[in-house]
Amino acid sequence: MVVVGFSFNKIEVEKKPDFKGKVSIKNNVQIKDIEKSDLFLGKTKQDALKFTFEYSTLYEPGLGKISFTGQVIFVEEEKKIKSILAEWKKSKKLEAEVMTVLLNNILSKCNIEALMLSRDAGLPPPMPMPKVQVKNK
Repeated sequence: MVVVGFSFNKIEVEKKPDFKGKVSIKNNVQIKDIEKSDLFLGKTKQDALKFTFEYSTLYEPGLGKISFTGQVIFVEEEKKIKSILAEWKKSKKLEAEVMTVLLNNILSKCNIEALMLSRDAGLPPPMPMPKVQVKNK
């Protein structure tokens, strides 16, 4: 599987004013839909799959949220595309190999974008940041 496209359709950031208290952060990624897509590279047609996803970071209780919806486009053999689509229609699940490639791609893009948006909105980072600890000799 080769990722040939990634795009955001919707980006949403919300921060509630005057929040005080302890915050818990919950991240989630969901695959909402999969459809076959024809991709044309010049005069050559390639078989592709378009995965629609939703990424969200919730700051609870009620501080705010960051969410994205978008698509990832993969190029694959037609036989494999039919197999993936059949499994999705039957159970709304994907095989581990496909899910691993898909989620890694989504998370690599969304985590960076969410980190920048959290900074701009004044929200805590959506993931733990590295910390330096100095030890005395």
